[in-house]
Amino acid sequence: MSQDKTSLFNLKDIDSKLIHSILDEVWDALEERGYNPSNQIVGYLISGDPGYISNYKDARSKIQEIDRAKIVEALLQEFSKNK
Repeated sequence: MSQDKTSLFNLKDIDSKLIHSILDEVWDALEERGYNPSNQIVGYLISGDPGYISNYKDARSKIQEIDRAKIVEALLQEFSKNK
């Protein structure tokens, strides 16, 4: 990157990419353990109970790094893009 130009930094884009990355990892871990990832993640988002997410591959701790409201916001933004 050239040092003579100003770079734009968009925190919202970085947050969105981080959320998508973590959801992908959690989804894959839940699938590998034989769970229905959609059901488990929805259960977690609605109840706040981390017991819906397996500890396998640190999925539970990863998903808890993000505020549940931010996850819902990212999912709705993705939905609105695909509408």
